[in-house]
Amino acid sequence: MERLPHQLLAALAQHRMATTRQLHLLLRPDAVRQTVSGPLNKLRQQGLVEYTVLPASNRSRAWYLTGEGARLTRDFPALRGRPPYPITSATAASLKTPHTLTVIRTHLAFVADARRRGDEHGHLDWTPEISHPLSDGEKIIADAVMHYTLTGDDQRRKLRAFVEVDRCTMSSERLAAKLIEYARLWSYEPQLVGRQRSRQSHGMGMTWLRWYPVFPRLLFVLTGASPYVLRNRISDLKAMVAQHPLVAALAREVPMGAVVLEDLEEHSPTGDVWTPLAGGEPRPWTEL
Repeated sequence: MERLPHQLLAALAQHRMATTRQLHLLLRPDAVRQTVSGPLNKLRQQGLVEYTVLPASNRSRAWYLTGEGARLTRDFPALRGRPPYPITSATAASLKTPHTLTVIRTHLAFVADARRRGDEHGHLDWTPEISHPLSDGEKIIADAVMHYTLTGDDQRRKLRAFVEVDRCTMSSERLAAKLIEYARLWSYEPQLVGRQRSRQSHGMGMTWLRWYPVFPRLLFVLTGASPYVLRNRISDLKAMVAQHPLVAALAREVPMGAVVLEDLEEHSPTGDVWTPLAGGEPRPWTEL
């Protein structure tokens, strides 16, 4: 097993930011909390990490890499190709904190469930802020891409998912429009010109095939409002699937569901808490 300081740096490089408690649950859930807080303070003394104090939290700390820490982790084998985004000040950290920490809350629900079930899903199997190109020079940025391996009965099943975490900071219509962007990514095939056109029949096909053997399922995780508001936002997602022809075509091929974050944490991701956006009764995310 890698040494804990190395894992702490890698986790912060991967997730951008995390609280002491989140890093404890992510990396050493069975140890006392000081197992994590001690190395974090040493890394801070070395100038590799810094923290911001969360408001109204009994002085809880959210940790992030300094510029020097980001430069160091650039050479970690597990993080090659992952662009560093160092946070330059406590003020900049505070602006990113609410959404970033909510995305990690979502990740932790899957990590805890994987440990309980004996599945494979660790701190580097969840990559935030993944960007993919669309047509006309546009791009889509997923809140996270999740890699998860189901194990059991001597079989392994690899699952991938685009995860969108909604804190009700955008309109319900804008949230539902994310489905159109994913449908565009699913159907996008670059149109080559000139001599490249003759190679197109052999070639690249759908853009997403560069990264995934199967298009990842779509998971929407909602929080930050009353149950009534959250139910309405899930209904709007279902309406987009029913009404938009390209999204409907995507839904026939790609599993997609929505869940309330608090239900996810209480009942686990493999509980019957996910609403299938194409219709049907609540079920586990693995059975959408």
